[in-house]
Amino acid sequence: MDSNSPPVFDGENYQMWAVKMKAYMKGADLWETVEEDYGVTPLGANPTLNQMKIYRDKVTRKGKAMSCLFASVPSFIFTKIMNMTNAKEMWDSLKEEYEGDEKIRGMKVLNLLREFERQQMKPNETVKVYVDRLINSVSKIRILGTEMTDEKIVQKVMVSVPERFEATLASLENTKELSQLKLLKFLVLCKRKSKEG
Repeated sequence: MDSNSPPVFDGENYQMWAVKMKAYMKGADLWETVEEDYGVTPLGANPTLNQMKIYRDKVTRKGKAMSCLFASVPSFIFTKIMNMTNAKEMWDSLKEEYEGDEKIRGMKVLNLLREFERQQMKPNETVKVYVDRLINSVSKIRILGTEMTDEKIVQKVMVSVPERFEATLASLENTKELSQLKLLKFLVLCKRKSKEG
């Protein structure tokens, strides 16, 4: 993807796309047109140069925001939003269709939490690869608005790694206060301890 192009939404992973798209539009100074759908007051008689510039800027930004959303979707989604009159209406329509209501998001979170709880480290997997899988699940949960702390991930790793890591984990438990251990620091300590052992 070109850094000047908006992130493309293909109909999957709406929440991730929405986070990227919002950041992209903020960076392009277009998010206000989506968030507020401000009205553009027509110019009165004998406008000043400054009033004409402000008017033109507001109209242009509204058009750019719509164009940006059009450019970020494939044709099967474009046809659903092409007749809408402003970027806010387009954004809200996409959100309603692809994010779902509170009940649907709640079910997605429950399924992701279940997936997180069931994950176990595979026999030939490194701690880092395993933790990366866990963090991928956690990121999906967080995007849906549910908080999950690093402490919860550390606890999950502590109870789900194979027996070959027991000595490493025992030495970590004796040297650090696990409730205050950050995930990155935990990984560094695990790696160091596994090399020592």
